[in-house]
Amino acid sequence: MHEGDLYQRFARSFADFAGRTAIEAADRNWTYAELESAAGRLATKLAAMGVRPGERVLVQTEKSVETVVLYLAALRLGAIYLPLNTDYTEAELAYFVGDATPVIAVCREGSQGLFRRIGGDALAITTLDDLFADLPAEAAPPAPRQRDDIAAILYTSGTTGKPKGAMLTHRNLVSNGEMLVDFWRFTSKDRLIHALPIFHVHGLFVALHCALFSGACVIFQPRFDAKAAIAAMQDASVMMGVPTFYIRLLGEDTFTRHVAARMRLFVSGSAPLSADIHRAFEDRTGHRVLERYGMTETGMLTSNPYDGERKAGFVGPPLPGVSLRIAGEDGTVLPQGEVGIVEVQGPNVFAGYWQMPEKTASEFRDGGWFITGDMGLIDANGYVQLVGREKDLIITGGLNVYPAEVEALLDDREDIAEAAVIGVPHPDFGEAVVAVVRPAGSLDADAVREAMKRDLAGFKVPKQVIAVDELPRNTMGKIQKKLLRERYAGLFAQA
Repeated sequence: MHEGDLYQRFARSFADFAGRTAIEAADRNWTYAELESAAGRLATKLAAMGVRPGERVLVQTEKSVETVVLYLAALRLGAIYLPLNTDYTEAELAYFVGDATPVIAVCREGSQGLFRRIGGDALAITTLDDLFADLPAEAAPPAPRQRDDIAAILYTSGTTGKPKGAMLTHRNLVSNGEMLVDFWRFTSKDRLIHALPIFHVHGLFVALHCALFSGACVIFQPRFDAKAAIAAMQDASVMMGVPTFYIRLLGEDTFTRHVAARMRLFVSGSAPLSADIHRAFEDRTGHRVLERYGMTETGMLTSNPYDGERKAGFVGPPLPGVSLRIAGEDGTVLPQGEVGIVEVQGPNVFAGYWQMPEKTASEFRDGGWFITGDMGLIDANGYVQLVGREKDLIITGGLNVYPAEVEALLDDREDIAEAAVIGVPHPDFGEAVVAVVRPAGSLDADAVREAMKRDLAGFKVPKQVIAVDELPRNTMGKIQKKLLRERYAGLFAQA
């Protein structure tokens, strides 16, 4: 076995838990042996379509077990898996295809024409239905990979509006997954409620890897529905979610201490969980949500302990194998308790940004320390508290939005003189995207939002467009977004 080979790590589970149920879906259950068999046969078909080690396999499909099998099949061939949010528009997809140059795009039924316009003759285009029709009987042999080979590329929005492809290696994903299995005490007896998307680190790598590495069973739900999650808790042990999940559970009168009694662990991530929700959840259920912190580029970095104090408003100490420090803008390490930029180092830290060597170099300090851009501090007990984001990243419903990308579209409009995009508190999504603009004449805010839906994924479109006479600036002429966030902090208080 090659050290750090992600598919071989899955193969261990296929062998050790062959007859056990790996995934329970609405239409059928899949054993570990059935997952391996389907992945092997699908790999044969993908290989016949030109997929080779190192080639990119672009995937924009709805959540399904077949998509999980496709992920495994791509890894089996040594290819690089490239999952995309199903909400992305044609303009966004065109950038990803042009940048990543995938050899194949697996899309939803009805999207073939869109990808033909984007990719031309160089891109093989298919759907899950076509891929799974008439699978060959033989399984393609696994292509051995080294630990520093790229296993997946996940795009994350850039501060300049240009998305960056984070290259995640086999070592990154195997080391982070195995560490989380141990730290969060996963075993083959666990049953995980999986209601997260699988184009994202949280749902694809954290949740699925924890379950499948440990031989657990995944209760596979197409999307989060509070009533469905509550029903599943009667026979489940773990749930992973974003803060929105926990807010919506608390909104259900049927979500009681009795309902949650069989659960051993609730994990929250992808966005900050407010201390109020943390306390309300414990009051209702007796469970303290375990909040952790990670990034697309690093996987999981910190976690409140399994045993020990889970502090509201903190994301816990660094995980085993992860080094974390707080630094000033010049890289000077700051004393305990001081606020600065979170920097990290470890086997989980990505290999860099696809086709962006200069950007990659600018994000690392000597010694391999990755500059996260998140602002935080470390308290006397070693717990990390995140206090803001250096680059104004907005996290809405667990998904990342960089203001510069949205602002670029607004600034291109003739009816807008200038724009500032901010995140403000929202009771359901954690943060909401809001555009504060100075109009150039008359402005129809609803028309602006409708137009933006053609060029941006829905979660990036501002929930409100607010017209003002002037945007606040400092003495250097820079727009003071902090003042805007304070001014509109209560905008969705009654939402």
